[in-house]
Amino acid sequence: MMKLGVLGVGDLTEKMVRGLRRSGSDITIILSPRNRDRAYGLARDLSCELRESNQAVADASDVLLIGVRPGQLEELAREVSLRPGQPLISVVIGVPVSDLQRLFGARDCSRAMLSAASEINRSTVAVFPAESIAARLLAPLGNVVRLATERDFELATVGACINGWLYFLIHELQQWFCDKGFPPERAKDLVLSSIEDCTAYSRYQTSLSTGEIGASIAIPGTFTAQGMEVLTQLRANAAWRAACDRVFEQLIAKQG
Repeated sequence: MMKLGVLGVGDLTEKMVRGLRRSGSDITIILSPRNRDRAYGLARDLSCELRESNQAVADASDVLLIGVRPGQLEELAREVSLRPGQPLISVVIGVPVSDLQRLFGARDCSRAMLSAASEINRSTVAVFPAESIAARLLAPLGNVVRLATERDFELATVGACINGWLYFLIHELQQWFCDKGFPPERAKDLVLSSIEDCTAYSRYQTSLSTGEIGASIAIPGTFTAQGMEVLTQLRANAAWRAACDRVFEQLIAKQG
């Protein structure tokens, strides 16, 4: 049976553990003691093992999943000694494979990027390299996107940021309805349902781009078109592109 060690039990890795258990995966999950309350809760509720040190986790595991903050990575590398050939999966944002191998030695290092929806097995699971243990091990958490280059992986990381930004957009739209008198739950349901409608119809209309679908709805003279005029004047779409550019430029710079 596969033994997966988790070094760094934070919000994302907790959701990944919950998703793996929710999927029925029978792998043994071994947790590091940092964030002890969170790790203890997972061990208690989901039959995970809790070890006394990061080194103890590394010693007991076949594969290691690293989920610490980027600034903690070098300290972690000084704390643990990995076995030759022991694979490593990193969900540490912005740290290329070359840095992982510099810190932890030459070995099979792969990167993965997931969202909060990994908890319910509905995440996009971006992995690099394309053929890696990360793709196989994390497949139960959602839709695996195998990326051939690290540049493509950084682009997928921007996609993960967009995922986070969308929650704020949804909140703003929901709050607008609430300010106009809608009960919060009804406002939330209306906004989420609208987004689900767009997603479902875009997937159905495979021959059309999303822009073409939008143009067929925002016909001149319609209320949709009037609203789009305001969004264009305020450069709303340009702001989204600028946010993507900023994140991507910083991620690429780290590969320098």
